[in-house]
Amino acid sequence: MGKPIITINDLGKRYLLGLGGGERYRALRDVIANTVKNLYKRNNKNQDPQEIWALRNITFDVRAGRKVGIIGRNGAGKSTLLKILSEITEPTEGEVRIYGRVASLLEVGTGFHPELTGRENVFMNGAILGMTHAEIKKQFDEIVSFSEIERFLDTPVKRYSSGMYVRLAFAVAAHLMSEILIVDEVLAVGDMAFQKKCLGKMGEIAKGGRTLIFVSHNMGAIRSLCDSAILLDNGQLLTKGSTDEVIRHYQTHQMKHLDESPFVVERRPEDIKQLTFYVSRVEMQNAKGENADTFKYNDKLILIVDFAGIPSRCPFSLEFRVYNELGQFVTIGASGPYHGIFFNVNVRTIKIEIGPLILTSGKYSISFSIVADIRTDTWENAICFIISECQPFAATWDIPAFREGVCVIGQSFSELE
Repeated sequence: MGKPIITINDLGKRYLLGLGGGERYRALRDVIANTVKNLYKRNNKNQDPQEIWALRNITFDVRAGRKVGIIGRNGAGKSTLLKILSEITEPTEGEVRIYGRVASLLEVGTGFHPELTGRENVFMNGAILGMTHAEIKKQFDEIVSFSEIERFLDTPVKRYSSGMYVRLAFAVAAHLMSEILIVDEVLAVGDMAFQKKCLGKMGEIAKGGRTLIFVSHNMGAIRSLCDSAILLDNGQLLTKGSTDEVIRHYQTHQMKHLDESPFVVERRPEDIKQLTFYVSRVEMQNAKGENADTFKYNDKLILIVDFAGIPSRCPFSLEFRVYNELGQFVTIGASGPYHGIFFNVNVRTIKIEIGPLILTSGKYSISFSIVADIRTDTWENAICFIISECQPFAATWDIPAFREGVCVIGQSFSELE
């Protein structure tokens, strides 16, 4: 089976909301901000800092050469766990033992110095991993070729777009000689062709004997790349085991939540966390404008999507993805990439018309993402609907063509005042 390359015992990470803490110096803006905060506290004496455990009582091992997927809702603790494994942040309690070099791709720009060029950052990252100059140079041409940014190699990375950042960052993480590769959902920033290229490379890494820790909301990618999975929810480890078993548990857990409000769903506070602009509410209707969650084959489904928070800094695209009960990807729609519709920064409500629904009988969930320069928000399994009548077909997962394929469904996007 191989010895553990990662050992985690009773891991916990606590945050205190409302505390800045740890300031090494104070600028004028800090003095002004703290003065305002103190005035506020005088009038709100009961506003004590809140204690939040992003992770609690997490225990598991990862053996060398395994490919582990980590799944869960937004706010489940996935990114916090990866930051601890990457030694970006320290745990509050428990211990983590890692026996090997770790290459991480967590957030756009993580591990890059903005003032250095792409070339210099490649060598700096290699040095951090303990590689010699000769070892880095040996991999250098392959890194540059994979990233497809040869023209900008000697440009400071602070001038890179988010897509260029991710291209180079993934190329560095995937090609430098680390025993463990950790990848978060950051790959969603890249275009679809590059995402496919990255998934192919991770497949090669998985077959090459390196250990892979992969976080994604794409259950198809988790299923194809990983031989086991871990499900987190509200900082707790719900279950671990084979990939199919954990995904099935996750989908069942999510569907129970969806059944609580079939027509209108609103975002939970724990899902929002530090998001500044996000999908806050979704309402589902039939073609007559009536609330509905049950449809027939060829019916039309209407979604009213509301946004909250600080308006986006640049025009944005809204994306939806449909999955069946087994978590298999069925179809996708996006206002920008597919229709050239990018919404104004102050738009607060968007209407999506989907149909005719050429879907077989069964239950489906819909996930949403906001995509500006980068993917700024993902609300997975936000709402669900049922196709009740579809003769002569049976359930979706009984038809081989639907197990791996994607169907194309009509869609339109419009702004509501």
